[in-house]
Amino acid sequence: MKSFAVIGLGRFGTAVSKVLSELGNEVLAIDKDPEVIREVSSIVTYAVEADVMDETVLRDLGIGNIDAVVVSIGSDLQASIMATLVAKELGVKRIVAKAQTELHGKVLKKIGADRLIFPERDMGSRVAHNLTSRNILDYIEISPEFSILEIEALKTWVGKDLKGLRLRNKYGVNVIAIKRGEKVNVSPSSEDEIKTGDIVIIIGSTEDVKKIEMRVGE
Repeated sequence: MKSFAVIGLGRFGTAVSKVLSELGNEVLAIDKDPEVIREVSSIVTYAVEADVMDETVLRDLGIGNIDAVVVSIGSDLQASIMATLVAKELGVKRIVAKAQTELHGKVLKKIGADRLIFPERDMGSRVAHNLTSRNILDYIEISPEFSILEIEALKTWVGKDLKGLRLRNKYGVNVIAIKRGEKVNVSPSSEDEIKTGDIVIIIGSTEDVKKIEMRVGE
């Protein structure tokens, strides 16, 4: 289980918090709006009403001990910059920050953001899935019912062919492509063997895809 802090609970931040929690992670959600905190308190590990313009607040919350911080503050650019800066100073290993404009993004990058998110281009849930594990290279929710997951082959898959893995029987998902270096095998056959370093692209119901996600890291 990993730990995350999500600072700023607009639609984007709430979506990130919700999916990170559903994936079994510990989530600290922070916002200065008490109503928003009440709404998310039932879906995250900890929900705290706080003004991040006071840097002692983030220190007292132990942000420095958290695996990754998502700064998803909306229109308050000063608060966004302050939260990113303090998280960096406290030694957070990975900081993902939402940027309103290209200029805002440049500032956030300069002060320590490891990755920038532009809401117009990134869904909150997609970011959350990517954050959970470095093995997860991409996650696309086609609809509320179906999703595509792109992951590095699990160690337990290496050396086995698709027939032997029985992913459809066990999890209800289908492998639609296998990437190996520069080559992409579209619609692989049941005899195709998984090798170390392969990138496997899977499609299935959102619930079934989540079962695969839970195994990442094995």
